[in-house]
Amino acid sequence: MDFGLVLQTDPPASTVVGLMRRAERNGFRYGWTFDSAVLWQEPFVIHSRILEHTSRLTVGPMVTNPSTRTWEVTASTFATLNDMYGNRTVCGIGRGDSAMRVAGRPPNTLARLGEAVDAIRDLAEGREASVGGEPIRLPWVKDGRLPVWIAAYGPKALALTGQRGDGFILQLADPYLTEWMIKAVRTAAAEAGRDPDAVKICVAAPAYVGDDLAHAREQCRWFGGMVGNHVADLVARYGAHSDMVPEALTAYVEQRQGYDYAHHGRSGNPDTAFVPDEIVDRFCLLGPAEAHIERLRALRDLGVDQFAVYAMHDAREEVIDAYGSAVIPALS
Repeated sequence: MDFGLVLQTDPPASTVVGLMRRAERNGFRYGWTFDSAVLWQEPFVIHSRILEHTSRLTVGPMVTNPSTRTWEVTASTFATLNDMYGNRTVCGIGRGDSAMRVAGRPPNTLARLGEAVDAIRDLAEGREASVGGEPIRLPWVKDGRLPVWIAAYGPKALALTGQRGDGFILQLADPYLTEWMIKAVRTAAAEAGRDPDAVKICVAAPAYVGDDLAHAREQCRWFGGMVGNHVADLVARYGAHSDMVPEALTAYVEQRQGYDYAHHGRSGNPDTAFVPDEIVDRFCLLGPAEAHIERLRALRDLGVDQFAVYAMHDAREEVIDAYGSAVIPALS
């Protein structure tokens, strides 16, 4: 199992770079950042510094979207980083949540997302793609490689991931839901004539190592609110008790009142009071290192290839070091 670190690009950027260097020293192989231009600093500028100051880390957004940048700009950015640092990037992409809503625009349609996945990959790898009905090619790209991993929850997004994605990003660490969603992705891949096992599976969630569970829950409760934004969309589309989406995912948002993106992805978010302890415990990894190892072994047995640690809490360095000393060696 591989491990990744996920950070917001809060200033100063040097702190983000330093934490990524620390992660690489501790055995992490992926470095991910949020991508929301209004809320945080521009990630691709910081990705360049991370790549410069690491030697093995694969770096990318978790996640970008098809609209805040044009597809040829996104592809050219990845291709430039790959040319500079040797094909060490990955494109995590989704419909867009905070990046779109904060700017007053709705998330992208799945149709647009699917077109963007193919176009960005083709352009970044030197092939021609259609962008806005116009054929475009980046003539300077040589031997480029860009895996595109799609973030998804709902049945249509999961199907799209199986049909077109190089990887699947699931932002929660509940084994039951993980199994359900991996099955949906792999079924869609097989039906599309693809090798289901070729689609990489990444589970991303907060991890907090320590014995004080009450404190850990409060540090990570924000995550239930972030996931709840996507779940609320699913409930609006399919209903709270639809057989299209597991009730184990949707039931907890019934008490959701609203959401202020000023607190997005941050501990102490006042808009996450509706998130019960049960959801925090299911969606996140909390407790001593042994508890993390036990959950991760279960996820690995379900087919998870990477666990990406969201580190938006008061113990970032401690968790990175604990994973490096105890958790990663047990799973590698």
